[in-house]
Amino acid sequence: MAESFGLKAAGVIAALVAGAAAGVMAERRIVGDQIRSDADERAKLGSLRGEPGRVVLPDGAELHVEVDTPDGWREGVDPTIVFSHGYALNHDTWHFQREAMRPLARLVFWDQRAHGRSAAGPAGSHTIDQLGHDLRRVIAEFAPEGPLMLVGHSMGGMTVMSLAASYPQLFAQRVIGVALIGTSSGGLAEVPLGLPAPVAKVAHRLAPVVAPTMIRRKDLIDASRERASDLSLILTKRYSFGSEVPPEVAQFTFDMINETPIEVVGEFLPTFDRHDKRTALEALHGIEVLVMVGRDDKMTPPDHSFEIIRRVPHGELVVLAETGHMLMLERPAEVNAELIALFERSLRSIDPEASRGKGES
Repeated sequence: MAESFGLKAAGVIAALVAGAAAGVMAERRIVGDQIRSDADERAKLGSLRGEPGRVVLPDGAELHVEVDTPDGWREGVDPTIVFSHGYALNHDTWHFQREAMRPLARLVFWDQRAHGRSAAGPAGSHTIDQLGHDLRRVIAEFAPEGPLMLVGHSMGGMTVMSLAASYPQLFAQRVIGVALIGTSSGGLAEVPLGLPAPVAKVAHRLAPVVAPTMIRRKDLIDASRERASDLSLILTKRYSFGSEVPPEVAQFTFDMINETPIEVVGEFLPTFDRHDKRTALEALHGIEVLVMVGRDDKMTPPDHSFEIIRRVPHGELVVLAETGHMLMLERPAEVNAELIALFERSLRSIDPEASRGKGES
């Protein structure tokens, strides 16, 4: 009976809750006539590649990393920007930002554990706290010296906060800028998910039941993902965007999120309600900070960005109208402009005359 209940709950909550990054339960096959993609444009999205690398962690997980280094970049002197992606996505989510910012600094992109090209860790290791330690290892191996700017979206922003909680000295010594995009410092158990309050409370209450069921019965849930339905397409677009996006952007998002194994979705799911890094934001004092959110973000609503700014009042807050959770794909020009402006402010904070900047190593 409990198993049957769990399966039914999984069917409901997976569509409403497990898609925290962009509506995770989208089908692998999209309803044909509803989304037509331009093959040439899609080939460009996610096609950017850099120098590959990997980080082997003590628990056996391996992280995929890619690095873009501009001509003339000076190790230990010039800044490195590290990008952390969201739940059920991969580092290709930063496609437009990567394209725009390649000439500015050394860029480090990584797939968080169990996402994209990175391997899963052992049972119990898929937590936001662990992601903070993973990011520290990525920095140690691919940006061991020089000033840092950290950019995180959704779960990636939580990863940056987890890093701040565990390694505040890194922020005091080397971090010159932080961008927190469509994310939360805590209180996700109270997010209504765009639902009536009573329904949202039920969804959050069922999450602990859903997660183990998703792991145990991944075969049944994966089979349901193979069956295209108008409902799931509508849900995914509803939880990803706040406006009509180009078909190739929607398809690109579907492709990314649907590559995430359902057991990974289930293992990470409980960690969001437990996430609370509000006090860790103290480590951002004295650092240039950008907080961005879509006004129509249903997964990490604007109130969560307002709370971050309340605790980091010197930060810059940008709220984009008619924009949802996937703002770096929905509003790339605006996000790029704000990130570049943050980068320039961060450089001036360490050297008013710097065009590239230098800082403590």
